[in-house]
Amino acid sequence: MEKHQELLIALRKVIRAIDLHSKHLNKTSGLTSPQLLIMLEIDKASGVNSSQVAKNVNLSAATVTNIIDRLENKGLIIRVRNTEDKRKVALYLTENGQAILLNAPQPLQEHFIKNFANLAQWEQSQMLSSIERLAEMMDANEIDAAPLLELDAMSVSSIYKTDAQKA
Repeated sequence: MEKHQELLIALRKVIRAIDLHSKHLNKTSGLTSPQLLIMLEIDKASGVNSSQVAKNVNLSAATVTNIIDRLENKGLIIRVRNTEDKRKVALYLTENGQAILLNAPQPLQEHFIKNFANLAQWEQSQMLSSIERLAEMMDANEIDAAPLLELDAMSVSSIYKTDAQKA
């Protein structure tokens, strides 16, 4: 088998592992990985605003706003407008949101991070360099990506929108 075929098979395995974990997360908690990541951020800094969440999870503000809308519609978070400055809106988990978060499976990237941290520094650097090169070879350097290993359909579609469409 040619090296490029072996590489493509390895990439398909990674993509499949991400897909399977994403389905498990959705089945067990009813959440997508971006929703879980955003809920974890809100839990970590209760009262945080959406622009800070977007910055912390490395997603566009528009994407985060859409996800927050979905979480609010599910009754998992609430928005509280500041009484003194109506422009400021704080985000909080509801009791239902806290319960779901307690029972949600660990995000796949947490498992990855633990295993990655156990590698020697030289091996971490080598893997990073190789994956960055792979992204470059696939013309993916300019794609907006969060540090998470699953994306729901809404997030995937937002990757392909131009900045003008995102605004």
